[in-house]
Amino acid sequence: MSLFELFEWLGNTPWSIALHESRYAFLVVLTIHVLTLSVFVGTALMIDLRLLGVTMMRVPASQVIARLVPWSAAGLILMMTSGAFLFYAAPLVRYQNVFFRMKMATLVLALLNAWLFHRTVYRRIADWDRDAVPPRAARLAGGLSLVLWVVIITAGRMMAYQDYWFN
Repeated sequence: MSLFELFEWLGNTPWSIALHESRYAFLVVLTIHVLTLSVFVGTALMIDLRLLGVTMMRVPASQVIARLVPWSAAGLILMMTSGAFLFYAAPLVRYQNVFFRMKMATLVLALLNAWLFHRTVYRRIADWDRDAVPPRAARLAGGLSLVLWVVIITAGRMMAYQDYWFN
């Protein structure tokens, strides 16, 4: 079975059809997705700006990260869960959308960037915690995170306009 066939089958399940055709459920899920995206990106932005040495330079980076990561993680989990429901509502349409594919590929890169940061640079935070401007590797991770999230949000927004670009 190909991915196309899998997503075609998934889109024809009763729950997928019900979610897609619901007058309110889809809009509620979409609203949750946008609101939790805002929570996640807002907290990630503050962390990334601290890693770049642009804001909260008098606050140790470890404190900024410790206070914002729980909110960021909650936003990410809810955002990805609601995103999965949005995908489930029309899996074949999403699968065929070049901007959706770009968004998912970039999301993988953003998560990989965060994972690498926590596995490498963050482990040595005691060495640079109080520095107003963190080391180059931390700044690179923060800057890359910002760029990736701009691409993710832009691609997500562009999903609705694929027909204008490619027809």
